[in-house]
Amino acid sequence: MNAAVPADTLDWTDRVLDLDVAAVAHGGHCVARVRVGDGRERVVFVRHALPGERVRAVVTEDGGGAFCRADAIGVLDPAPGRVEPLCPWARAGGCGGCDWQHADGPTQRALKTAVLREQLQRLAGVDRDVTVEELPGGLLGWRHRVRLAVDDHGRAGLRAHRSHDVLPIADCLLAPPGELPPVLEQRFPARAEVEVAIDADGVRHLHPVGARVAGPAVVQRAAGREWHLSAGTFWQVHPALAPKLAEVVGEWAQAPEGGLVWDLYGGAGLFAAVLAEQVGRDGEVRVVESARPAVADGRAALAHLGQVHWTVGRVEHVLAALPGRPDVVVADPPRRGLGRATVAAVCDRAPGRVVHVACDPAALARDVALFAAQGYDLAALRAFDAFPMTHHMECVALFQR
Repeated sequence: MNAAVPADTLDWTDRVLDLDVAAVAHGGHCVARVRVGDGRERVVFVRHALPGERVRAVVTEDGGGAFCRADAIGVLDPAPGRVEPLCPWARAGGCGGCDWQHADGPTQRALKTAVLREQLQRLAGVDRDVTVEELPGGLLGWRHRVRLAVDDHGRAGLRAHRSHDVLPIADCLLAPPGELPPVLEQRFPARAEVEVAIDADGVRHLHPVGARVAGPAVVQRAAGREWHLSAGTFWQVHPALAPKLAEVVGEWAQAPEGGLVWDLYGGAGLFAAVLAEQVGRDGEVRVVESARPAVADGRAALAHLGQVHWTVGRVEHVLAALPGRPDVVVADPPRRGLGRATVAAVCDRAPGRVVHVACDPAALARDVALFAAQGYDLAALRAFDAFPMTHHMECVALFQR
């Protein structure tokens, strides 16, 4: 137990604490508890620590409530799995991109597995023996799309953790070697954002975020097909993830020949390409996507598949107007998940299967509970370490009536 700290004030900002670190928590930090003078405990969310360690930490944020945030600045008793971070910015007060550079690969995946299981149990009441799986490529060089912030002087970099400050990095080890330094040497409009994308041919593309720009297409390949994407059109940042997701979605969808499938938040049609093969020429795949450039790119890539039809709009706005009763629904929503209204609208059409792709374990767990309330069981679940060194993961869930 950590030593008691006087409760003379609830603002512990800049206070240095020696902490016994307990379990990992969702968000890239671990939990420690400190007794205060009146016998209560306060939770401290500690970055750059591992479960079971004793660390010296400085409090970085304190809103005066039941918890505060801290960065470990010294390790008094290290845990197995701790390694020296490779990047000088992966430290207290440093970059907000990497959460687990101080842990080896197996430890990182074990931490993510623990988070996923805890979120499912706490938010959905589901105990699931799921393990976060490794993807090919290792811990570094996997990030093929990087968004850079620009400071007041036009220099691009990455933001500090929970801050708008732009750090003057020289490179990022998560990006393919040699791709970022030439970009970081350039100057850009102050306070802008720029995206760097490395496509399947190894070509580097650079464009301002939110701007429509002309230029060579971003070439991506998965599921035996090729896409020529406009600048800014979404594609998974890990080169192994899109093929893996297409494989699992296809395996679990099992769309019947001649059937109807909804592909919600369908992007440029990665899953639609797989589902179209399953339903055949006499079936229909209805893709719903709000980003018009992605729809245009998808229509061009899948123009030969007459069974693929596109609806442009927000899923929550157009779902009620979609025709028919789908045999299968595939959904790849944004980080917040599907939510109560969308889950209810999907289940109201009574599909036999729902394949749910999720990038946030808490949002997924909430959706698991919502599907259960509608009579849909979590039949299968896989998780992938598609974002090494960070706390993020990608999950695929199968729901069946």
